[in-house]
Amino acid sequence: MSDTPVDQMTFEQAMKELETVVGKLERGDVALDESISLYERGAALKKRCEDELKRAEEKVAAITLDASGQPTGTKPVEGL
Repeated sequence: MSDTPVDQMTFEQAMKELETVVGKLERGDVALDESISLYERGAALKKRCEDELKRAEEKVAAITLDASGQPTGTKPVEGL
């Protein structure tokens, strides 16, 4: 596992580490204490990814298109 705080990770970093955590938990060959730590880290990574995806979705939804479907700009979205 990375020592990088979850809130400082990029989406890609968080997804990669989440995949590693899930793989370790699926194998089932870790001690109970480590499993609990992995689960906790995985939950934080999952939330980070979900938050980043929500922000990206909001940015995409804010893109305005003209009659021909070409991007014309963005409409203001609170918090972005």
